[in-house]
Formats: sequence, C-alpha cells, structure tokens
Amino acid sequence: MKILIVSATNFEIAPLLKNVKKIRSGKNLHTFFFEKHTIDVLFTGIGMTSTAFHLGKTLNKKYDLAINAGVSGSFKREIPLGAVVNVVSDCFSDIGAEDGNKFLTLKEMGLKEVSSLKPQISSPKIRKTLSDLPQVNGITVNTVHGNSASIKKVVQKFHPDIESMEGAAFFFSCNREKIPCLQIRAISNYVKKRNKKNWKLNLAVKNLCNSIEQILQNL
Repeated sequence: MKILIVSATNFEIAPLLKNVKKIRSGKNLHTFFFEKHTIDVLFTGIGMTSTAFHLGKTLNKKYDLAINAGVSGSFKREIPLGAVVNVVSDCFSDIGAEDGNKFLTLKEMGLKEVSSLKPQISSPKIRKTLSDLPQVNGITVNTVHGNSASIKKVVQKFHPDIESMEGAAFFFSCNREKIPCLQIRAISNYVKKRNKKNWKLNLAVKNLCNSIEQILQNL
C-alpha cells in the first residue's frame, strides 16, 4: 500500500521512524519503506492552518490510506493517560459566530458539510485492524483549553472526548480528496488548567508509535 502518515511534529512519531527504512528526505515530506508498504511521512507543524496547507500540496499524490498520528488531551478522566484511541468524528469547535451571549456552530449556521467530519474507511481489513482501539469523538481547536469556564462551555456544546489542533483539518482535506483516512491519537494529558508536570508525553508517544506500527503490520 501507499500510505501517508501525517504528524504535527517529529517528536510525536520519532520512535516509529527508527523502525522503518528511509528512502528519501525532503523539507516536510520524507519517504520510508516498511514491510510491503511505501510510506510518506508529512510533518505539518502545529495547527489546522498549517495542516491544511501542507496536505493541499501533498494529497494530489493519491494515497491508499492516510493516517493522522499525534497526541491529544482528554476531557474524560476514564480514559487513562497513555491510552491510544481511534477518533471517529471531529469538528472545528471554535469556528462559528457569536449571537449575543450564544455561540453558533457551523452546523447551526447551516454549514453541515464541515460541521461533523469522519474518517472514510470502507475496507473491512482496515476496520479490523482498529477493532481493539477505543472510539472517541474529537474537537479541533486553535487554542487548547486550560480554563474551567471555557472547558465547561465546550463540553456542554460538543460533548467531546478529546481535543487536538489538527484533526478536523486532516479529515476535511482527506475527505475532499476522497482518500481513506484514520486519526489515531494517544492521550498525553487531561484538559484542565495547564500543568505539564502532570502530562505523560513520553508514554503517549511510545504507545502511539507501537499502535501505528501494529496497524501497518496488519494491513
């Protein structure tokens, strides 16, 4: 298969890249070989704008599968730190309009085609490789939450399990190009007042890369 792995940073998938054979290096796009797969790895930088820009320059190569791999924060304490999850829906939670004291989502504004984004996977084989991963709903934000008042509002409005800064842009780009896609994330922290001492970044990265490698082996 010809596979694209998309990550905001090198750090998030560095352990995975130690186990694959590099063929070519570019500025943001690198090519590797793993078992029977040719894999392009795209580092987009953090955020939905950078993600959409780099995907727009890359997806014309037409991949069999694209995987967004990264860490994320969880709103749900029942999801343990370090857990790897399969994001089955995502949305741009802070794009919308203010109407007095209310916030109108894209869906409430009538823009349903970008209000709820999902992975487009029809292959039973790919679905089977994901069967052991918990399914979660995500939101994509420009500013990660760290204030109790804003956290309460976004939870009441969207009922998210996790948040990232790239996921919805990845789904949107892949869906428009009709490329099968997955968003696989590992939980590095809980969404609350920012305190990186409580984060489990290294554990999340380790578990994420192990899961991505298992997925590649099973394809």
